[in-house]
Amino acid sequence: MKFWAAVAAASLFSATEVAAAPQVIQVNPSDLKSRNVEGRSFKLAQIKNVHFNQHGKGPRALAQVYEKYDIELPETLLAVLNQILLDIGIDLRARSLMSPRAPNATTPYNNNTAQGEVSATPIPFDVEYLTPVDIGTPPQTLPLCFDTGSSDLWVFSSNTPKSQQGGQKLFQIDNSTTAQKLQNHTWSIRYGDGSGSSGEVYLDTVSSSFTRDEHSSGIMGLGFQSINMVRPAKQKTFIANALKSLALPLFTANIRKAEAGNYNFGFIDETEFIGPISMIPVDADSGYWKFKGTAFSTGFNGTNGNISDIVVPLAHPAIADTGTTLLMIPEPIVQAYYRQVALAYDSKIYGGWVFPCNATLPDLTLYIGSYKAVIPGELINFAPADLDDPATATICYGGVQSSRGFPFAIYGNVFFKAHWTLFHVEEQKLGFAPRSGL
Repeated sequence: MKFWAAVAAASLFSATEVAAAPQVIQVNPSDLKSRNVEGRSFKLAQIKNVHFNQHGKGPRALAQVYEKYDIELPETLLAVLNQILLDIGIDLRARSLMSPRAPNATTPYNNNTAQGEVSATPIPFDVEYLTPVDIGTPPQTLPLCFDTGSSDLWVFSSNTPKSQQGGQKLFQIDNSTTAQKLQNHTWSIRYGDGSGSSGEVYLDTVSSSFTRDEHSSGIMGLGFQSINMVRPAKQKTFIANALKSLALPLFTANIRKAEAGNYNFGFIDETEFIGPISMIPVDADSGYWKFKGTAFSTGFNGTNGNISDIVVPLAHPAIADTGTTLLMIPEPIVQAYYRQVALAYDSKIYGGWVFPCNATLPDLTLYIGSYKAVIPGELINFAPADLDDPATATICYGGVQSSRGFPFAIYGNVFFKAHWTLFHVEEQKLGFAPRSGL
């Protein structure tokens, strides 16, 4: 297949965004009929990024969300991030001296997807689990981050200046006989600290792979075409091009705690979840897998230990984003949750909500219409904060953080580790079910 690729406090919501709860329809996998009996289906397993640096994992994950959505980092978080990166040998302040327009990464999309060479200042926020993908002819295997919160396939390429490389495996453009440059097309993205990536665009082939190379080389965007960053003419995304060849016009995310998960394309593996699938419509015009959250409840009252089933209505726009690690939700939910945890506080030292590592964390329940999404407390203990070793750390970083200042809540991997998720591209719907094996 050919696709394009490129190288490289509570928010206020309008009445129209929150007025109506999403209609939830429960379906069984057998209800989702194949429309292409000769179509393809395949599973892509993640691999662990052995180069991932655990130091400052919590603040780095939070800063990554600000960067991704071009939101200015709070001064306290920026100061924390600068120190963390200096500790691991990266001077974030020097990034502003690099030209964000210098050619350096590449966008390969083939199936025929557009791929581009991008001038990318490497983002110092790596990911723990990657998915191998073959690009070009003969195929070059590159480990990518699968990201439903963006729509560009970009990779570091042979055109990336050495000063902007960080050990990634590069896509060798000249070695692919199917790489086709799109004349007069460019690709560009800006990040919250003023840095960015940009470059030229290519068409090339993309397919599945089973490599064990563990260094991140780029991003596979699985959002909708409207947020595609190729100009002057937007290009069809990887999933848009692949759709007609799949047995079912969908993909699923099976994200696991502390181990590699997988993405399935064109089929549903019923062993990965429990019970029927709760389907909801999404606002695909936004470019994101955008839906409406409607309410929340916490698992117990930390003052007296009593179980609390009080459901608090709080309508909010949200997106399902596999490229975000944390669960970013409205400030009132965050405050209500951490009030149940003794000695939890929003820390200027650590740049987010923290708590004693030996704290018993309550479950958090988020309601999406009638779907009750329980996030076990153990998943909200995200990372050690004061030390890198979980065995000796005394302060831990929360996997739930505030979406204050963002245009929507962001349901990231803390959510997906509890809930298997179906992305129905053709019908523009999301499906949720409790993940099996928790």
